[in-house]
Amino acid sequence: MVGMLGLILRFPVTLGKRTLTVFCIGILSFAFTTSFSQVPKWKTYLAEGDTLYKHEDFKGAIKMFTKSISASKLKDKEAYGAFYKRAVCYYSIGEFENALGDLDVFIPMFPEAPRPKLLKAFIYREMGDEDKQLSNLEEAIELQMASPQLLKWRGTLYLQKNEFNKSKADFLRAREFEDDGEIETYLGLVYYNLQLPDSAFISFNKSIELDAMYSPAYLYAGSVALEREDYPLGLKYLNLALRLDPKNKDAQFYKGVALIELKKIDEGCSCLNRAFYAGMDEAADYLKEYCYEVED
Repeated sequence: MVGMLGLILRFPVTLGKRTLTVFCIGILSFAFTTSFSQVPKWKTYLAEGDTLYKHEDFKGAIKMFTKSISASKLKDKEAYGAFYKRAVCYYSIGEFENALGDLDVFIPMFPEAPRPKLLKAFIYREMGDEDKQLSNLEEAIELQMASPQLLKWRGTLYLQKNEFNKSKADFLRAREFEDDGEIETYLGLVYYNLQLPDSAFISFNKSIELDAMYSPAYLYAGSVALEREDYPLGLKYLNLALRLDPKNKDAQFYKGVALIELKKIDEGCSCLNRAFYAGMDEAADYLKEYCYEVED
């Protein structure tokens, strides 16, 4: 049977590029005390880049930030802010290596700034590097950037690495800020992996109370029930998941498994067949064993 943790990759914690707008794009601003006529050219380019960025002209902003860097000759520490701003723009257009290069210049100049570390975590998430994603996220949070969203994100990474006690601590801390279906669902997974199944179901049910439309809660609860060989309970959760989304291939697959185990072979094969043709390759083994031969 497919393990529960395999589902985590299908229902990642809800952090996307919109979240970057909240956490990273409070682009570092520097106070200018000179009069307009005395503003150095590099600061003018920097301001023009900010304006272009606000209008989502990222390539135009990159050109202005590059001009700012060149004009400043980096004689003033403030001028390094252009590297961070340019990195944000590079991230926004998917040029991740260029963004990392700029951050590697900026961060040593401002080692206590959390947002650049967070931006690196976002970049490494896009690049699929979980280790560097986690290390940068840890640094950002340690630099006074804790929030429920970031704690959930880090808690999920710890969960994927089987660091269950660290994961639990993050989700419990996130819950102190605000509770929601996502936090309770992941807490349920943590408790189950800590051999606390009763606590796991308490969290799954709390998730459903908080957000009856959050389908992962039903899927994880159903999966846990199946792993405990409580197939009738698993079916209850999975049927609820399918009410929300009748075409959910994960729910179809797990429901098919439950029905097979309950000796309801025809109904189970029907669910497994739907899951298989929806792209759930894991259903093939059950179909071969209980239903019919499946061509590779």
